[in-house]
Amino acid sequence: MHPIDIKALLDEYFILFNRVDFIADDPIAIPHLFTMKEDIEISALLTAILAWGQRKTIISKSMQLMQLMDNSPHNFIMNATEREMAVMLQFRHRTFNGDDCLWFVNALKKIYQSPGGLEHLFTSGFSKGGAFGAIELLFSEMTKTPHLSRSEKHLARPSKGSAAKRINMFLRWMVRTDNHGVDFGIWKKIPTSDLICPLDVHSGRTARKFGLISRTANDWTAAKELTLRLKAFDPVDPVKYDFALFGAGINQSRF
Repeated sequence: MHPIDIKALLDEYFILFNRVDFIADDPIAIPHLFTMKEDIEISALLTAILAWGQRKTIISKSMQLMQLMDNSPHNFIMNATEREMAVMLQFRHRTFNGDDCLWFVNALKKIYQSPGGLEHLFTSGFSKGGAFGAIELLFSEMTKTPHLSRSEKHLARPSKGSAAKRINMFLRWMVRTDNHGVDFGIWKKIPTSDLICPLDVHSGRTARKFGLISRTANDWTAAKELTLRLKAFDPVDPVKYDFALFGAGINQSRF
């Protein structure tokens, strides 16, 4: 397809899927349950971490986790007693178990004991090393909290080649803002142009059909390549096309 035709089709799918009707069947529905900034951030990060597998199951499991936190994640993280925290050991989602969950909760508590919480951490990381630096900083800060070494697999690392799809999706939720009501846009100091487009096997397959990726692996290098190509269509907000790649993947008969 000609680049002009690709942009036209991606713009069409962006408009079609970037709408409030999209929310209920997507993991972003979980942070949309909350209004307090910290609750949105924490629920969004935990939901993103759990976001692999069927979307219906992701939403169900994320909802279960919020219920274990009394549907008040920030208050729970900051004020729950050790005995109350132990309820996290009940949680299971695929290979993410209770020990992993308890580590995340305790690590997030330490992050929020510092001014600015997750927003400050990611903003600082972006200012020093872009998305790569921010995601690596999250790993560095999280792993300061005692944990099982096996738990680290739940935090993607670009330095290890991961495309970090779920963290990049979380960052899209927090940073992007428009008048469609899907992404939150509550973090104002990170430019949308610095975000990396979420990339997994599904979006990668669609992107390759459009000729947007030449690399065969769905890794960090491929995610950067995809984002660079999307910047040709929108240099300010390239990751808006995450909606489009999702939508185009559903309707593959169009290309």
